Amino acid sequence: MISITKLLCDSQNYGDSLRYVKGAAEEKYGVSSGRGPVVAWNCTKTCNLKCKHCYADSDSKRYEGELNINEAKVFIDDLKAFNVPVILFSGGEPLLRENFFDILKYSSEKGIRSTISTNGTLLDKDVCKNLRKMDVGYVGVSLDGIGSRHDEFRGVKGSFDSALRGIRNCMETGQKVGLRFTINKHNYNQLEDIFYLIKEERIPRVCFYHLVYSGRGNEMMKEDLSKKETREALDLIISKTVEFNSKVEILTVDNHADGIYVYMKALEKYKERADKVLELLKTNGGNRSGMAFANVDFYGNVHADQFTWQYNFGTVKEKKFSEIWKNSSHPILDGLRDRKALLKGRCSKCKWIKHCNGNFRSRAEAVTGDFWAEDPACYLTDKEIGI
Repeated sequence: MISITKLLCDSQNYGDSLRYVKGAAEEKYGVSSGRGPVVAWNCTKTCNLKCKHCYADSDSKRYEGELNINEAKVFIDDLKAFNVPVILFSGGEPLLRENFFDILKYSSEKGIRSTISTNGTLLDKDVCKNLRKMDVGYVGVSLDGIGSRHDEFRGVKGSFDSALRGIRNCMETGQKVGLRFTINKHNYNQLEDIFYLIKEERIPRVCFYHLVYSGRGNEMMKEDLSKKETREALDLIISKTVEFNSKVEILTVDNHADGIYVYMKALEKYKERADKVLELLKTNGGNRSGMAFANVDFYGNVHADQFTWQYNFGTVKEKKFSEIWKNSSHPILDGLRDRKALLKGRCSKCKWIKHCNGNFRSRAEAVTGDFWAEDPACYLTDKEIGI
């Protein structure tokens, strides 16, 4: 996750204290100054939408084997003891999970910051009030287009109106909320419209996700942006970041070439920020899956991130998350923590390797069959990366 607002406007937001803190780039086990990794927990696979790009391959049925309430509490107790700073509750649709609010309350009582990734359709005013009472730090609502474009992508008519209503309910009740937008060929020409919506609705945060080829997202591989289109999208995101000037926190996710591209644009247009941008990128160290970021799926299996479920490091039903995470016996988990020598192709030769850390490994494997191959979604030219 790259805060374009932090890089170009020197904003001060909660996530910056995790991403741009001294020692972040050197984290091996997600432990910096005694802190564990951010943990994304897919607390249920059940969902009320049918999104084309869903990495979890979720649908509307119930699934057996998800962590029960007691297992969830033991899991959260261990996260607290491991000093995990944030739990990101995801799904499926987390608000559809039975006893979700009991789990959320327990997490809040333990003092772990909670964030929620939701499709927004279930965010009525009572739900939003409850979320605020439980000190939920942030609610991210997925919008992947305006009106029918979003509905088509999400597979249910009326889902855009429901999601927008959920965002408004959060705003009215004082619950911090923002947008999550996955850029692809179906919607990238609506980026201007998304920024207009953000301005009109006074939405304080937006995360632009690059497509990762995982789950149903594998079927969308050919619908990803071209390198030219990706650069055009980033040009717009950068210009809007400067225009909003910290009034909106703007981030991009799942493509660390973005940080280098922002630096190159700073050298060209915002020279007074260029040195600071490079310093922040160096401090962050690029992709930190398997290092400062972890994922636990519906059944308690531990992974490097939510797009790398093909590699399982253990289950919290049998062993504490902290013990699994500190164990370096799995070749993928061990490799991710010191990956530079394992990278191949353009990634291995890139002069920005210390600032990007090889970008996204699952995307490389989806295209080439090799987990350590170059990331095909890197849109920087050979000249720009020093080849």
